[in-house]
Amino acid sequence: MPLHPDLEALLDMVESATASGKRPAIHHLAPARARREFDDASGALDLPPVPLARVETLTLPTRDGGRIGARLFAPRAPQAGPPLPVLLHFHSGGFTVGSLDSHDSLCRSLAARTPCAVLSVAYRLAPEHRFPCAADDAVDALAWLGAHGAALGLDRARIAIGGDSAGGTLSAMLALAARDDPALPQPCLQVLCYPGLGGRQDTPSHQRYGRGYLLDTETIDWFYRQYLRDERDRLDWRFAPLLAPDHRGVAPALMVLPECDPLRDEGRAYARKLAEAGVAVTLREYPGMVHEFLRMGNIVGDAEAAHDDIARALAQAFGLADAEPHAVAQAA
Repeated sequence: MPLHPDLEALLDMVESATASGKRPAIHHLAPARARREFDDASGALDLPPVPLARVETLTLPTRDGGRIGARLFAPRAPQAGPPLPVLLHFHSGGFTVGSLDSHDSLCRSLAARTPCAVLSVAYRLAPEHRFPCAADDAVDALAWLGAHGAALGLDRARIAIGGDSAGGTLSAMLALAARDDPALPQPCLQVLCYPGLGGRQDTPSHQRYGRGYLLDTETIDWFYRQYLRDERDRLDWRFAPLLAPDHRGVAPALMVLPECDPLRDEGRAYARKLAEAGVAVTLREYPGMVHEFLRMGNIVGDAEAAHDDIARALAQAFGLADAEPHAVAQAA
């Protein structure tokens, strides 16, 4: 299917702004400015933020004595019912950009639609914090949630992990890490939205969609230069979960892939790898969509449809009586 016409118009605007110098490509920017522009774009592209009964800012400790931010979203107060199931969420941005703010609307949407709590994690970014810092922060966040979630009204026995792009990479890595560490909470679902999984850029989708479809090959290269210490890190399963020696026994997976995305074939390959290892996998591809489309609800209706699909999968994994996505009232 061709590119969705509304996305085609958006990409034409981006290409024109880039060519004129009004909006330099992200790989031509310093990381600090790239982060500002990435966050600013969310307000124009994403759905209006859904009002929720509970939104809290938290600080989580890391194994090296550091501190990372987190934001908890919940559809009700903790005293208003039994412990809530929770999605531990990691944002996109090539391990270099992205924040709690860039994914605030998406996390609110999933919390309201499922309904469940969402704990969004601001793992530390490159190049200030190179590989494997983000992976370590993800593991530390899951361990913290297991130890402290009950005090926040969260159900340690019903934890899902998920994220988009780099956040999907971290989620796939975390599912493998949790399988191998019985001290960690065992997730009931991994939600992998257009993740990078193979560390390679020679697939047909990279060749077909590596230019002019929002996530360009040059941008991917720039992200990897910020995050990786050297080429050997590309072969580490914590960066490229496809290369893990064994995928048996990890949590069931929902794979969300846009058709027009250079990372699409990595997602397909990972879905096959999990299925061959006996893991339950649901693969959903969205025709005409591009990378980051989940945060483009102001542009295409498929974004909301994907939110509903994710909410439905979460509800089923959490054992909620009503597995249909709940209606979401948009903010005025």
